[in-house]
Amino acid sequence: METPGSQTSLHRANLERVVRAVRMAGSLTQAEIARSTGLSAATVSNIVRELKDSGTVEVTPTSAGGRRARSVSLSGDAGIVIGVDFGHTHLRVAIGNLAHQVLAEESEPLDVDASSAQGFGRAEQLVNRLVETTGISPGKVIGVGLGVPGPIDVESGTLGSTSILPGWTGINPSQELAGRLGVPVYVDNDANLGALGELVWGAGKGVRDLAYIKVASGVGAGLVIDGHIYRGPGGTAGEIGHITLDESGPVCRCGNRGCLETFTAARYVLPLLKPSHGADLTMERMVQLAREGDPGCRRVIGDVGRHIGSGVANLCNLLNPSRVVLGGSLAEAGELVLGPIRDSVSRYAIPSAARQLSVLPGALGARAEVLGALALVLSEMGDSSLLESTLPAASPAFT
Repeated sequence: METPGSQTSLHRANLERVVRAVRMAGSLTQAEIARSTGLSAATVSNIVRELKDSGTVEVTPTSAGGRRARSVSLSGDAGIVIGVDFGHTHLRVAIGNLAHQVLAEESEPLDVDASSAQGFGRAEQLVNRLVETTGISPGKVIGVGLGVPGPIDVESGTLGSTSILPGWTGINPSQELAGRLGVPVYVDNDANLGALGELVWGAGKGVRDLAYIKVASGVGAGLVIDGHIYRGPGGTAGEIGHITLDESGPVCRCGNRGCLETFTAARYVLPLLKPSHGADLTMERMVQLAREGDPGCRRVIGDVGRHIGSGVANLCNLLNPSRVVLGGSLAEAGELVLGPIRDSVSRYAIPSAARQLSVLPGALGARAEVLGALALVLSEMGDSSLLESTLPAASPAFT
């Protein structure tokens, strides 16, 4: 029996500390594990040996700083995680393992007017098809990450008001999908998952504080503080789209006037180009035309960038992040939008905060949210069940 403070409980805590560090990073050298966990090099070496013998981790030769080292990652057989992302017009699913390897990925169109039951039915079918195609045993699946385009109430787990998927308001996405798949489901909004995806796999890798800005049908931000998503007590942190830019501006869907969203979201900016480019213009097409030199599209994107920069400047003054990552199709505009964002940040942010900030396009494109859903499972799952499935009874031999 483990008792608090015993050698057995201390050993178990150290095992979990090492597994968590490796799980979140994907792979680490033993020296990096020691630095991130605060354990001694000798303790880390003994724990890695034990985890390797049990099949929990894999160890491969590598180099670090010109010296030989050993890279530690969780075994590809230790468990499978699944990511599901619902967007305005798409459903995307990815399957990965605990070593941060994406094993399969697929997307298909989704009717924006589909009911939640239809949407989750489609997700269940796509997940089952990918699991069968990859030959994975369903029993290996240890969790599912789910992204939805709207705020999640922290206390009830229900989806708040969303104009992107009307009719879904008030449902509990985690319960809906968990009931269909029979495994734990962790849910978050798409901006937070975009931030997690870029943090683990993309343009945010290696930083501890960042903001991921997504501009599409709405405008949202995923905030990472000290390496963790910040959601706020009600789960609505990051609603940058409702920063007021002009009290006399257009009426926003939130009921206020002149929100950032009314100057940047697709539903507001695309009609500006309707007379010259038609009613079927999309954000993706606008960006493409701008890159080809279309003056109207370039002007609109520049204006959008300046408005986004005003919102980013507010974030800089409040949170002082080291990096801002722009996601969504707008990021494909490159310097046409990033330059104006930086100009506004330089003008409106505190100089010391502006100097420390880098503004980059997302590296993952449309995959950011579904990869973030995989990362959500990796960050939320516990380590006890993983260790229990691979290790024999805990031994206090190594501490």
